[in-house]
Amino acid sequence: MKKLLMSIIIFSFVLSYQNGNAEQTEVKSKMTKKNEITSESIATLAGGCFWCVESDLEKVPGVIKVVSGYAGGQGENPTYETYAKMGYIEAVQVYYDPKVVTYDQLLNYFWRHIDPTDAGGQFIDRGPQYRSAIFYQDEAQKQIAEKSKQALEKSGRLGKPIATDIIKLTKFYPAEEYHQNYHTKNPLRYKYYRSGSGRDQTVKKLWGNDTGIEPITRQDFTKPDDATLRKKLTKTQYEVTQKNGTEPPFKNEYDNNKKEGIYVDIISGEPLFSSLDKYDSGTGWPSFTKPLEPGNIIEKEDRSLFSTRTEVRSKLADSHIGHVFPDGPKPTGLRYCMNSAALRFIPKENLEKEGYGKYLKLFSSKK
Repeated sequence: MKKLLMSIIIFSFVLSYQNGNAEQTEVKSKMTKKNEITSESIATLAGGCFWCVESDLEKVPGVIKVVSGYAGGQGENPTYETYAKMGYIEAVQVYYDPKVVTYDQLLNYFWRHIDPTDAGGQFIDRGPQYRSAIFYQDEAQKQIAEKSKQALEKSGRLGKPIATDIIKLTKFYPAEEYHQNYHTKNPLRYKYYRSGSGRDQTVKKLWGNDTGIEPITRQDFTKPDDATLRKKLTKTQYEVTQKNGTEPPFKNEYDNNKKEGIYVDIISGEPLFSSLDKYDSGTGWPSFTKPLEPGNIIEKEDRSLFSTRTEVRSKLADSHIGHVFPDGPKPTGLRYCMNSAALRFIPKENLEKEGYGKYLKLFSSKK
């Protein structure tokens, strides 16, 4: 089904195949030189359409780069036209900072963005080339993968046997260039495909709101009533967070903030963004390439201005924070355009005393 959809929505592309081994070596060389990435900080995972798996895994804090490609087959240099016949599976390689996220944590996130019980493919895409798999590079990864799979199976959470294969990685070939970052290069086509694939609907049914990344847990938090919020918040903060307002560009607190630290919800204190992902978008509002804790934000369709936008709200406080647009810089291609009035900035030096000490490692590992 995916190939049929592709023939309709990307007929204008010209295949630009590059040698798989050479490209992979170049990517690894650049990553090692810049970020001191070693073989222990590369995970190879398959969960159906690699456009979607790449997009999902890029959102994990600590992930540096995700490359779409082919793994698990026979023969050299598979292409998109030949990989299935050669026994390859659509997969991704995840380059990550082990100081921020562990291999086990990546797998925990991976499970919750696929259907591990489906042995015949993933969602609308059927066939062995779309089946889920974890490709291990060494004995350590193998043991972690097997333990993770066994724990999921033992939990009985999904009610069916776990069908995901655990396979020794031999070679990984990056896919053609037009497949890389497809969700940012072609956002409308990608959304059309993803919506039609049934991926998000199935994942939601299987996992609910469990994303696999632990968000802030504040069982004692109760959103204050409206009268209390009016007293606690400034007029602008109230209009933005409670009435879906927008503050003036360039004349807000954090647009030009260059300090290191994190941004939390002004009401609940749930962590939302990091200064490490902040950039100058030129729009006049604080902008980020990705959230610090994806589990702490909710994205909703917004049709309020005669166009369709994606609204961003905080999970616990249900504050309106801003919108996310598909015109940001690499590696995510996203621009989380936020209102300063919805945020509170906590400098790096205050993280420990304000109860956010676990995020100090983000800045201590900065190169």
